[in-house]
Amino acid sequence: MGNHVFANYGEVVAMLLFGIGFTNLLLQKNMIKKIIGLNIMDTAVYLFLAEKGYIEGHLAPIVVNGDLNPETYINPIPSGLVLTGIVVSVSVTALMLSLTIRLYRRYHTLDLDEITTRLKKEGR
Repeated sequence: MGNHVFANYGEVVAMLLFGIGFTNLLLQKNMIKKIIGLNIMDTAVYLFLAEKGYIEGHLAPIVVNGDLNPETYINPIPSGLVLTGIVVSVSVTALMLSLTIRLYRRYHTLDLDEITTRLKKEGR
């Protein structure tokens, strides 16, 4: 059992990071800290996909020296998913930060409980 965990340390680290990010997302009241938690979760997913897509001894999926044997190369789909996910993550983070700035300008706080209380007082 112990050797199996050390053989898959990348996946274990990804799961730990995901747990840390998810816990941060659930327990923090500050909007910026919630955004950081979501980014930690994103990073954990990218690490997990990269670990699952890597095959030791195989090459990047770029044809070199005319070798067309698919067994020579790794699967390019996980790498493509990671790159696409990073682009989407940056866009979502920018949107969340811009909405957080607007909330701060209106309510002068980043505490989600305080914002919710003020919204209830306004009758929304």
